[in-house]
Amino acid sequence: MRYKLYYWPGIQGRGEFVRLALEYADADYVDVLRHSKDFSLPKNPAPFALPYLVAGKLVISHTASILQYLGPRLGLAPKAEAGRLWVHQLQLTIADWLVEVHDVHHPIGSGLYYEEQKREAKRRAGDFLAVRLPKYLGYFEDVLRRAPGGYLLGKTCGYADLSLFQMVAGLRYAFPVVFGRLEKRHARIAEVHERVASRPRLAAYLASARRIPFNRQGIFRHYPELDLPGKKSKKT
Repeated sequence: MRYKLYYWPGIQGRGEFVRLALEYADADYVDVLRHSKDFSLPKNPAPFALPYLVAGKLVISHTASILQYLGPRLGLAPKAEAGRLWVHQLQLTIADWLVEVHDVHHPIGSGLYYEEQKREAKRRAGDFLAVRLPKYLGYFEDVLRRAPGGYLLGKTCGYADLSLFQMVAGLRYAFPVVFGRLEKRHARIAEVHERVASRPRLAAYLASARRIPFNRQGIFRHYPELDLPGKKSKKT
């Protein structure tokens, strides 16, 4: 089957998590909107927003749902139901984490420019870097510790590992100072990133023009004024 991925052509965003799975599995797909100016959504069923995937007659939206569908078909999820549910739960946790990354630079509203909410963004960044980011890193580090083998599911790389790779890559770009310090305390997560990046198909993709560079239009954005260590609240 040839898959059709619909996502904004100038950013990695949520669509990149799907791209990584497709590229890793060497799937036959086309990144439609990078070759077309037609941004209209299908009418039936109608997804709320991008990304969405067309697979034959199916239209699947939401990153986690797309990956849940693709996982077993691309060899990136366990065959047993319990394993598939577990990797889906991990992906949903990553989705929550990603929202918090986005809200650092847009804490008031997505419709406002960053420059219109800089004061609030700086406060939000302090809390995210001091409290929320260490919690997410600690959780995934613990999952990796409990599943010896180098990946979240043990010895096999799944789509959640590819998504964890993307989180590390994005955080390195957005918060090189603070995340650079935190990363040293979470060696297992860093090892997943390096292990995934070294796989031949992913390495070729990352070095190609198909990999859109990080920029200040996407979810991961680098603003030096936000890359500062915050203080933990006494109530946390």
